[in-house]
Amino acid sequence: MDADTREIVGLYIGELSRSAAKKLWKSLPAIYRQCTVCYTDFWEAYKEVLPSKRHQSVGKETGKTSYIERFNNTLRQRVGLLVRKTLSFSKKLENHILQ
Repeated sequence: MDADTREIVGLYIGELSRSAAKKLWKSLPAIYRQCTVCYTDFWEAYKEVLPSKRHQSVGKETGKTSYIERFNNTLRQRVGLLVRKTLSFSKKLENHILQ
């Protein structure tokens, strides 16, 4: 997620693995892979996959990952198929579309 525009610039949905981190990195446009610093949590796969010049692991207190964490939580709430337990779920398709 671009911190300035809040635009999703890369996306990978799947298991948590080293190959998933690689797929996420490859989903970013080339200009982001060349010029941007990615702020992530301390998940070890990020450290292994992302180039050290383009990666910085940060804690929650920095606020650098708060926008993407908020987006992920909203996505989990609205798309119940992505998680086992949701904070809210409706079986009516209309409720998901109108949100």
